[in-house]
Amino acid sequence: MAESSPTVYESLTAELDEGIAPGKGASPVDQARIRHAVREILAAVGEDPDREGLRETPARVARMYAELFSGLHDDPRHHLQKFFTEKYDEVVLVKDISFNSMCEHHMLPFIGTAHVGYLPNGRVVGLSKIARVIEVVSKRPQVQERMTETIADLLVEELQAKGVAVVIEASHSCMTIRGVRKPGSLCVTSAMRGVFRSNLSSRSEIMNLIYGDRR
Repeated sequence: MAESSPTVYESLTAELDEGIAPGKGASPVDQARIRHAVREILAAVGEDPDREGLRETPARVARMYAELFSGLHDDPRHHLQKFFTEKYDEVVLVKDISFNSMCEHHMLPFIGTAHVGYLPNGRVVGLSKIARVIEVVSKRPQVQERMTETIADLLVEELQAKGVAVVIEASHSCMTIRGVRKPGSLCVTSAMRGVFRSNLSSRSEIMNLIYGDRR
């Protein structure tokens, strides 16, 4: 006797169990594995993963992680591929770009703003592209120091800028809600490249543009 074909519902359920979006190829995130791990964590802390309030939690966490770590499967460089040839030779600065990322040490979020400036060398890029680079790079487990340097190096390599300055300010949950518990504290990191690193007056200019109105 020939086997019956699976129903649409059964097919969709199988795809979701494998972390596959309906109608699309395999997801780079193994959501089924995450769901299993979350159930184990809930049981390990003394909870019942099958009680009503937690029954859907593993699936929710799996979808959340797929979103929060989407930058692992995206290349931020493609946002810098389209640029415009301009003779503009003054600082371009985009301030207060909000972001959220995940600290790789405790798997807790750090949330803040990035300030990105560069001195063009014949190439300028759309301002929204800088924000998109921040968005991609932030969606990874990492430390703030590495995130800062990654963004600076990308701009140098792709735009061949004379100088790049990246300053990031963030509040880290691993410091505010656990351990030392110091809410309101900020971590500030910077990465200077080109003239912003070698020339003190250029460095002072970009820092004044970032912080001047706060003084």
